[in-house]
Amino acid sequence: MQSHTITLPAPAKLNLFLHITGRRENGYHDLQTLFQFIDLADTLHFKTTENKNISVKPDSSANQIALAQELRQEDNLIYKAANALMPYNQTDSGIEVLFEKRIPSGAGLGGGSSDAATTLLALNALWQCQLSNQQLCDIGLSLGADVPVFVAGHAAFAEGVGEHLTPVSPDTPWYIVIKPNAHISTAEIFSHPDLTRNTPTLKISAALEQGGHNDCENVVRKLYPEVDKAMVWLNNFSPTKLTGTGACIFAEFPSKQEALDVAEQYPNSTAIFVTKGLNNNPAHRALQERLA
Repeated sequence: MQSHTITLPAPAKLNLFLHITGRRENGYHDLQTLFQFIDLADTLHFKTTENKNISVKPDSSANQIALAQELRQEDNLIYKAANALMPYNQTDSGIEVLFEKRIPSGAGLGGGSSDAATTLLALNALWQCQLSNQQLCDIGLSLGADVPVFVAGHAAFAEGVGEHLTPVSPDTPWYIVIKPNAHISTAEIFSHPDLTRNTPTLKISAALEQGGHNDCENVVRKLYPEVDKAMVWLNNFSPTKLTGTGACIFAEFPSKQEALDVAEQYPNSTAIFVTKGLNNNPAHRALQERLA
């Protein structure tokens, strides 16, 4: 049996704002947020195999520090996504996935969710599952609240727990993204008693015109002084926000050069990235080009 290979990116995302509008009886929170992709991305290499096994491994050239933060294979979202799609596999093939991690873990950038979404998109093609994008989104939601926006593939205004998506096209500036030396637990932030949970809801037009804030920011800055310190520094150059529940912070700049000039002044050794906003998930374009 001939094996088939495909290589796709899995981009990071930013929450341009994150409003918590309520809390449900089951403990989940109602949100309004604006998702946008950035060109910082992991890379996933897929190769079909002669049996229906699933193998997920780090690429040998990938950053070993990032890889040390990865979970065992069965807990990896790439593995979980492949396993969730296996019942729809119309071939006799399994899959071997090699991944190159560039998106920091525990950063609020959606790296694991994006990896899962790219896996669903790739295997839907390689395994001839013939599932619609909506079916893939539904499977993705079972893996994590952020997975559907990556599957859908367009910047989006999101409501509910993040699963109700309306495509939007915000500006696509250059960003500085800083990952302070902190690994933040989403559960810790969402369960904190000081978290604001009653921000009034916005219409999409108002959200795009006025922007918003991140209701998690005050709690994160109080609990994690590394995040607070980084925000104070970056605020000297451009208004700075937290993405998701952190730890990453970001600020926008009108040009790549301006962002690079500021990034060169950053005094700490923690990760700092200059990256471009994207309104379309590049994994979709790469997949279409590969299958053309």
